[in-house]
Amino acid sequence: MNEFSTRRQFLGGTPAAFGSLALTNLLLQESSAATDQPLSHPALRFPTKVKRVVQLFMAGAASHIDLFDYKPELVKRHGQPSDFGEPVEAFQDGLGPWLKPIWDFKPYGLSGKLLSDVVAPLGEVADDMAFIHNMVSTSGVHSAATLLQTTGFTMPGFPGAGCWVSYALGSIRDNLPTYVVLPDHRGFASNGVKNWDSGFLPSQHSGTVIQPLHSTPLLDLEPSKDFSFANQGRDRYVQSALKQLNEIHSQQHPNDERLQSRIRSYELAGRLQAAAPEALNLSDEPDYVLRMYGIADEGKIWPTDINEAEESHCFGTRCLIARRLLERGVRFIQVWSGNDNGFPRRNWDSHEDVQRDHGPLAKGMAVGASALIRDLKQRGLLEDTLVIWTTEFGRMPSSQGGKGRDHNPFVFTNWLCGAGIRGGVSYGESDPWGYKPLDRENPTTVHDVHATILYLMGIDHTKLTWKNNGIDRRLTDVHGHVLQPILT
Repeated sequence: MNEFSTRRQFLGGTPAAFGSLALTNLLLQESSAATDQPLSHPALRFPTKVKRVVQLFMAGAASHIDLFDYKPELVKRHGQPSDFGEPVEAFQDGLGPWLKPIWDFKPYGLSGKLLSDVVAPLGEVADDMAFIHNMVSTSGVHSAATLLQTTGFTMPGFPGAGCWVSYALGSIRDNLPTYVVLPDHRGFASNGVKNWDSGFLPSQHSGTVIQPLHSTPLLDLEPSKDFSFANQGRDRYVQSALKQLNEIHSQQHPNDERLQSRIRSYELAGRLQAAAPEALNLSDEPDYVLRMYGIADEGKIWPTDINEAEESHCFGTRCLIARRLLERGVRFIQVWSGNDNGFPRRNWDSHEDVQRDHGPLAKGMAVGASALIRDLKQRGLLEDTLVIWTTEFGRMPSSQGGKGRDHNPFVFTNWLCGAGIRGGVSYGESDPWGYKPLDRENPTTVHDVHATILYLMGIDHTKLTWKNNGIDRRLTDVHGHVLQPILT
């Protein structure tokens, strides 16, 4: 190894060494026993009710008034010229006549919660859910509003919520990532990896992307077939050399967090080689579970054509994988619906035709989300798991082009379900048209939702900080209030 005088030279000369990405001593050690003990972080100040979080994100802006927030005034005034009582700056030309909800609404559960027919499967768990109907965004632009929901800021470069949770609490188990992202099978949503990147936090806190419906769900898990000479024995020699070089580099640069983050990532990659294939394999799931999630043919890769069966299969598969990862110790999971490319719409951005675009997506989402909640509940996992449904903003009560709806950052809906949540309740109201919060002085923001998530995980959102460029940054910026009325 004398010819490799520096770590950089060595790494540059051995591209195949990254097939396994693990250090020798960590390949030899067994995974540590499961532990629920969090790291000793000063932000951990409250009793812990939630150990795991699943965030369901509807990319493109789902319409609250067509799914969860029934507005009889729109039914009464359907087709009449819209009059908001104030000047409205629409994103596009979306100020046509009032447009009633596309689907009928019916009451569900003991709470009598009104839900649209297109999300009827969620009626089975309506009494477990808390709806927030006065959410607001500060932007009507997809990229900025999506970042706001995922990172708390409308600008890129800030850590995602899952990154903050990883930083504060660490892993439940050490053989799977703390934070996993399950994107839409057709591609990433607006901003792509910026939604789950660690930003200025150490890089090991970034989300790990898994694509269950792709032929290779987790990239670079195994050595490339292009390098036939790469095998376990040779990898161990390479990893042993890397270990020695890393130790030398650490001694010379003791404060270099980049190296430590890289080593942790390599360690995790080594453990993933054993844990991930089993976690992502649905062959041991009984048929009744697959049917509950709407999974028609395990492992099938659907084409890009939208229909209800395909959307149920694809979103349901991501939800089932989420359940398997949760029970194996992943702490924070994002499940995405909708991508940022393609036409006709492959996301929730229904400018042209709400029924065409929302219909298959909403039915598939409702089947998968309902199954996930019921499955977690029957396994006892919902007792310490939080499920969150969100989107970047809502859609206007007026029509666009007759059958579509424009962006509405002024009000939209979130719902939460699971540990610490008071089920069967609605918090906040939108006005009679679903245009803005009824109480415009006291809306609910994403910072409030983030503060509530952290609170349920035992974290004081005002104390979870990281100094960046001289500023103590946090997920909730300088905002956020815990939503006590929806908590048990």
